[in-house]
Amino acid sequence: MVVYLILYGAGMLFASSAHYYMSGMSLILAALYLYFYDYRRSGNPLHLRAMFSLFWVGGEGISCFKLSRLQTDWDPVTWASFFIALAAFWSVFGMAEARIRKKREEGKDKREEKARRKGVEAVSEGTEAAGSFGMLTAILLLTAVSWAAFLLEAAVLGYVPFFLRGVPHAYSHFHISGVHYFTVSCVLVPSMAVIWFLRGGVKKRWQAVLVLLAAAASLLVPVLCVSRFQLIFAVILAVLTFMQVSGKKRLRYLFGAAAALLPLYVILTVARSHDVAYLNGIFEMKDPATPIFITQPYMYIANNYDNFNCLVTELPAHSMGLKSLFPLWALTGLKLIKPELVDFPIYTTKEELTTVTLFYDAYYDFGVVGVFLFSAALGLFAAWLMDRAERAENPFWQLFYSQAALYFMLSFFTTWYSNPATWFYFAATGAAMVWVELIKRLAGAGERT
Repeated sequence: MVVYLILYGAGMLFASSAHYYMSGMSLILAALYLYFYDYRRSGNPLHLRAMFSLFWVGGEGISCFKLSRLQTDWDPVTWASFFIALAAFWSVFGMAEARIRKKREEGKDKREEKARRKGVEAVSEGTEAAGSFGMLTAILLLTAVSWAAFLLEAAVLGYVPFFLRGVPHAYSHFHISGVHYFTVSCVLVPSMAVIWFLRGGVKKRWQAVLVLLAAAASLLVPVLCVSRFQLIFAVILAVLTFMQVSGKKRLRYLFGAAAALLPLYVILTVARSHDVAYLNGIFEMKDPATPIFITQPYMYIANNYDNFNCLVTELPAHSMGLKSLFPLWALTGLKLIKPELVDFPIYTTKEELTTVTLFYDAYYDFGVVGVFLFSAALGLFAAWLMDRAERAENPFWQLFYSQAALYFMLSFFTTWYSNPATWFYFAATGAAMVWVELIKRLAGAGERT
């Protein structure tokens, strides 16, 4: 943390004197230091604190390069908020991790004695087969529901975004309230397929074919919706799940997935009618000769931090918790009854660039205090989830872990906790986990009678 404090201070000083490249490099070095600190200590490249540190601070460093005319010098409150976001998460995570480790050591002898008295019950072949069947039905059901919702939206709205030309924001309008959550739930299917293949127990060839077809069909939905985010989310989540469940935690899998996604990303960009001239006109790069394959990822990372700065400088009053409760208003339908519950303007550098950082809504609600409290809560949650996933026997806990890891990777890009789809994904994962466990227990009870 001392190294981070020094490098962060250096980044602020360099930025204040308009040495933007030096400012950015200081923060990127800080991000790499924080990541490798936890990686070396744990041996886990998907360590949640390490992932959050790398992507949150690293994204901030990239933003500090100020390659676009849309970017301005940050307000001191912005700098303070970004620092507090990392410091609170880091510190609370460390305290919670130490507390959890101590409690586990204190209860170790009791757990071992209990296991000796009870004995370890072997999982029968019938129970294993039931678990495999439960996973299979969960995968097929989720795929069917997702496609049914997609076809309903296409029929009601009268178009499929992939086949439209000259309409850059077709996907933004392709949704029916309440239905679209089911459409995009397809992003979980490839990860569930990974779990089935790795931990599904007894399998038959026709079942494997069905699971592969379900995974392929689920990846087709974001392609037809021209949703680059959902496609990237589905593929990266599946890779993270593979790394978690298989134990093969090698970063080259993530780089390989990113390379495989690049052609599809380009195709979907063209399908959204986003040509080079259109994108360069929106991003307003200082160097107009900057290649689009640098411009686009840079702006989707960097501009989010400047959107936060716009919020700091332009917000007239805080929303006192209402902004972060958007999932409640959306999932209960209250937003349709009382629209004022969700009527909060978004402050951005440009109308078209609406993505924001993880802490945007926390600041919107309570300012710097909100950033501190939310970051501390995230640190506590991350420490608990790491411990829970490490001890869990049900492989669906690894899917929960992988979703959290991905959300921390996207900390520069989205306020996932105030996105109803996030909680819908968690609920769908939990429902699948309960379903599989129920099928296994019923099979086990049947064998004993």
